[in-house]
Amino acid sequence: MEDRVQALDFALINEYFVEMERQGPGSSESTIKALSFIGNLSNESKIADLGCGTGCQTMVLAKNIKGTITALDLFPGSIEKLNATASKMGLQDRVKGIVGSMDNLPFQSDEFDLIWSEGAIANIGFEKGLNHWKGFLKKGGFFAVTYELWFTDERPAEIEKWWLGAVPEMNTIGHNISIMQKAGYIPVASFTLPENCWIDNYFIPQKARQEEFLKKYAENKTVEDMIAFMRREADLYSKYKQYYGYVFYIGQKI
Repeated sequence: MEDRVQALDFALINEYFVEMERQGPGSSESTIKALSFIGNLSNESKIADLGCGTGCQTMVLAKNIKGTITALDLFPGSIEKLNATASKMGLQDRVKGIVGSMDNLPFQSDEFDLIWSEGAIANIGFEKGLNHWKGFLKKGGFFAVTYELWFTDERPAEIEKWWLGAVPEMNTIGHNISIMQKAGYIPVASFTLPENCWIDNYFIPQKARQEEFLKKYAENKTVEDMIAFMRREADLYSKYKQYYGYVFYIGQKI
């Protein structure tokens, strides 16, 4: 089943998640907490939000810091929704969503004061992402990302197999901080996202969406497999949450 889910076309995944407030674990409180470690932002500051989804955290950023934000995501539907939300909130002069890939950024060298990415860097790899994005940060600029990690050095085979299939580089916080240092960043802060970021903000809101999807695509085996995959993800978190989670990493380019 997992192989079939991984082979799903982007259109189905986008349709499933585009109506969700969040496309991964997180919270406004965690976004604001991460921001508290970042200084020197002004009206002239330029911020990139990479793998932004429909922009839940983008709007939190825009409401809590100065400067302009360019939000990038692979899915046109997500960007459409983000730009519509920005207009509705009167933020269209400071927030612009564009379609693009995180590993082929359409920006200038040393362009940004801050690069943000919640729940997305795993798509290209933590080490690869930090090294690639560094070229787009000004000297002294910051990055803030959330990334999956193991809380323990050893864990049950069932959950290890699940996550290493999805995030092969997944490791411990110490290992990830050493990657930050080798990539040329000063580690500024790191903290674990609380359980409510997963349960209340990610898994529970999906329940109604899953029923809608199954009804809309009745007897569609691909959709049935996808929903089964999402439900298993929630079940595994409930069973093994003491072994893994998300951590916010904040670093500064040397």
